[in-house]
Amino acid sequence: MSIETISLSGRKKLVSNKEMTFWERLYLVAIVKGLLITIKHFFRKKATIHYPEQVREMSPVYRGQHQLKRDEQGRENCTACGLCALSCPAEAITMKAAERKADEKHLYREEKYAEIYEINMLRCIFCGLCEEACPKDAIYLTTSKVLVPSSYEREDFIFGKDRLVMPLDVAIKNAQLNNAN
Repeated sequence: MSIETISLSGRKKLVSNKEMTFWERLYLVAIVKGLLITIKHFFRKKATIHYPEQVREMSPVYRGQHQLKRDEQGRENCTACGLCALSCPAEAITMKAAERKADEKHLYREEKYAEIYEINMLRCIFCGLCEEACPKDAIYLTTSKVLVPSSYEREDFIFGKDRLVMPLDVAIKNAQLNNAN
């Protein structure tokens, strides 16, 4: 078996250099086929959605804005283990771990916490692998339709803890809902 006949994908085709006929050189047949496809699409239902009046149905697996969770006491769940940053295929997550001080027990659950936690939204592909890799269930992608606001500055697309940490009132509501269930 020669190297020319081996195909790893199974889609290898042998191309021949046969001479084109007169009609093939005119390209009339190809043009007519293209026009028929275009005419066929004229009579199909349009996929246009008139945005402010109509809202598109979101997919059940939709992943929106990132958020760092808090527990029922308002402490951050993130322990700066770095698994989310390691699992990110786009390398969009950076973090710096720090040791918790004695007077910060009301802010962080564990002895180690993420002093700096940043996600570069220009790199992020919203795959959800960071969410799946987190052992403490600290980061998740919300179902909000707001993704990343537009801007002209690159620095505006780097979300720090100030924009990622869940608001305290939302954390308390989540804890009440979990306790009710």
